[in-house]
Amino acid sequence: MPESNRTEYKRELNDKLERSVVAFLNYAGGGEIIIGVDNSGATVGVDDVDGDQLKIVDRIRNNIRPTVLGLYEVIPERRDGKDIIRVVVSSGPQKPYYIRSKGMTENGCFVRVGSSVQPMTEQMIEGLIARRQKPSLQTTLSPRQELAFKQLQIYYQEHGLELNENFINNLDLRTSTGEYNYAAYLLADENGASVKVAKYAGTDKIDLIENNEYGYRCLITATHRVLDRLEAENRTFAKITPKLRQEKSMVNRVALREAVINAIVHNAWDLSVPLVEIFSDRIVVTSAGGLVEGLSQEDFFRCRSMPRNRELMRVFRDVDLVEHLGSGMSRILSAYDRSIFEFTPSFLVATFPFEEGFTVSDDGTVNGILNDTANDSEFTAQVLDAIRRNPRITMNDLADSLSKGRMTIARELKQLRETGRVVRVGSDKTGIWKIVE
Repeated sequence: MPESNRTEYKRELNDKLERSVVAFLNYAGGGEIIIGVDNSGATVGVDDVDGDQLKIVDRIRNNIRPTVLGLYEVIPERRDGKDIIRVVVSSGPQKPYYIRSKGMTENGCFVRVGSSVQPMTEQMIEGLIARRQKPSLQTTLSPRQELAFKQLQIYYQEHGLELNENFINNLDLRTSTGEYNYAAYLLADENGASVKVAKYAGTDKIDLIENNEYGYRCLITATHRVLDRLEAENRTFAKITPKLRQEKSMVNRVALREAVINAIVHNAWDLSVPLVEIFSDRIVVTSAGGLVEGLSQEDFFRCRSMPRNRELMRVFRDVDLVEHLGSGMSRILSAYDRSIFEFTPSFLVATFPFEEGFTVSDDGTVNGILNDTANDSEFTAQVLDAIRRNPRITMNDLADSLSKGRMTIARELKQLRETGRVVRVGSDKTGIWKIVE
């Protein structure tokens, strides 16, 4: 593929990296820089992929302003038998971005024009400055200043990462004047934020069965609890045909999970909290804020990412709740068409209809084999989610995290293995769990 407005090739890492990154940050929809590919698109490779990755991260972090935490990824790949590096850059919400040493001037601000990088005019710079003066999680003061982050540290440790004594600054959890910001508040052990989950008896909001709020603690914990609840609700349906019996979940599990995580990460927390509504024929996921300013519906459907809350995006990616920029939308659109989304100036709504023609299985079996999800208890869903988050989790760790006895965990794992839901790869001591989807 030739270079385009969203793709730039570099034969090798050179002194123009920052210009290219800034240009994509200032461009609607962002783009990617591929290092180790020449201008014709031929793969030439890089000699020191690990060293170049470290250099790229260091240069982007230190040489570009405002901070770009959570707005880029550096991904090593193999192409044509050679190492290359993809630098995926999201369109930033705090335009104009600029090269630190050049300042917010025509020599420091750049934008993508076709397949080239062009300096921004003074008029363009002033226009972007005028539009960007909006509150963000980074600039909004936390309503509490006595915050603890034990839960956040545990999540990082579970993923083999350590938060050193400077993690508050490294994760941009302070305002420019040194106080805790609203991102810190959302990730703290205790806060006043939540995600609402409502359940109705019918297809409208007349008969409310349950109205729960998951939160008031680290947003990662709240997210896992919402996902666990939906895993228990999202039962498997069976449809009998003349030749076979088909099994499907009420809603595609992967798509629903991604929609919920996106709603939480990209929610405008100053306006409202995310909302999940369960009806008798659909599940509706609503986030506040509508589309991020500068991101069109077409950009949205092309899976181009422009994080509203880059601080949350960075943390959720670190703990494997989010993979790559825009990856969640691609998973949703692989299972559903665009019609499930509704856009308003204040909200973004995703409606997941239940599978048509399916009824609940009475016996929970398929050809004598235990149905993989129809009879999942909340406890089973919690065990599976814990394994998804940490395939190396031990039986003792499961017992501690779920407040269950070791024998209870052992019985559950035995049943999951016997029914083919999970398998053990490697030895009991050093192996990992693998969920058979």
